[in-house]
Amino acid sequence: MDKVKLIATDIDGTLLPEGTDKINPEIFQVIRKLKGQGLVFAAASGRQFYSMEHLFAPVSNDMIFIAENGAYVSCRGQDMLLRVMERKSVERLVKQLREIPGACITLNAKDMFYVEHRDPKFLDLILHGYNNRVSQVEDVLAIDTQVVKVSLYLEKNIDEVAKDLIPQWADIFSGTVAGDIWLDFMEKGTNKGKALSTVQKALSIAPEETMVFGDNFNDVDMFRCAGISYAVGNARAEVKAAARYVTDTHANDGVLKVLRTLVKP
Repeated sequence: MDKVKLIATDIDGTLLPEGTDKINPEIFQVIRKLKGQGLVFAAASGRQFYSMEHLFAPVSNDMIFIAENGAYVSCRGQDMLLRVMERKSVERLVKQLREIPGACITLNAKDMFYVEHRDPKFLDLILHGYNNRVSQVEDVLAIDTQVVKVSLYLEKNIDEVAKDLIPQWADIFSGTVAGDIWLDFMEKGTNKGKALSTVQKALSIAPEETMVFGDNFNDVDMFRCAGISYAVGNARAEVKAAARYVTDTHANDGVLKVLRTLVKP
């Protein structure tokens, strides 16, 4: 473990329950101690940057944010990576997603979620669960902005919908299941692994010097870029199979248990 220089962890389902801000505050102290030892800490999530910055507010200047499933990377207010989706294809995708019964859609810029749905449960989740910065509009496609991600929120059957949609758009967009209720689309070639590689190259850190944590399909690309990979105990079976190690569940602070072992007395 002495060779670890970079740590990247997913958030929802890995550090805390999906769609909440219920994080163990001990992790802030651990991040500071690791930074003091020369280690770099990054959060890698499908979440919006603003949501992530809010969650890690006490240490936001001590870490790197890999947001929007790798479409946007920021460190101390500086953009390290920004992947913008092709506009006409975004318009076609959104129109198709609107036809799915029960679907809610977010059009994501690097600093704002645009939504046209007024479903109270959906709005409560994105506003108060994730603490996103949200703008409610009549038509998301009427907004003139650089789109980094299009997300589909669906309470049921997200895996089945993903199996149908992801292949349809594979030539244009990268699609990934980002949780039990989320399907995300980004510019082709965008994922957490590619974003993590950008960070590694910028800091001259090798994959074998990198430790990552995750629970869902959108974390597996990070596993491929790290010498030490952990799935949490509540992860999907396929994700556990892709990881080198399995730690405890998010409810039992599995990530934090591993990070404590890196802190020198």
